[in-house]
Amino acid sequence: MAILTVNNQPIEIKLEADTPLLWALRDAANLTGTKYGCGTGECGACMVIIDGQAMPSCTLSLGEAEGRTVTTIEGLSADRNHPVQQAFVAEQAIQCGFCTPGLVMAAAALLTHNTDPTEADIKAAITNICRCGVYPRLVRAIQRAGRIARGLEPGVPLPVPLTATTPGL
Repeated sequence: MAILTVNNQPIEIKLEADTPLLWALRDAANLTGTKYGCGTGECGACMVIIDGQAMPSCTLSLGEAEGRTVTTIEGLSADRNHPVQQAFVAEQAIQCGFCTPGLVMAAAALLTHNTDPTEADIKAAITNICRCGVYPRLVRAIQRAGRIARGLEPGVPLPVPLTATTPGL
């Protein structure tokens, strides 16, 4: 059992301490935006922000995460209007979408520490793998998100997802 803060909410997860944080988030907390990719921390699909740093959740145990603050893609923005999310859509930095949550989290962590990253800064900080090859658009998206965060460029409101209660459905 571990107590940690996930998406600004204290939670208690009743799993073995050696359970990878990824599976604790997905299976016990029902936060399935964090994806399983390689299981070795190399691909970045499972990236979350822990105490302000982007970290692969597949290589961190639940016991190691105890007492820490974890942010998943679900907790990045309640309305999906985080500057990184806006910029990824605007720059079309999403292909199949599998790696997108991990890329968004890594980019958000980078921009927390550096809102004006160079291409070299981005390439050094974002080591995630994207099989679709969105890397040029990824660099543009992260730089755009930095401009949005600095107030130099307006954000792009994202469309509201359609639901069963949306008129006309």
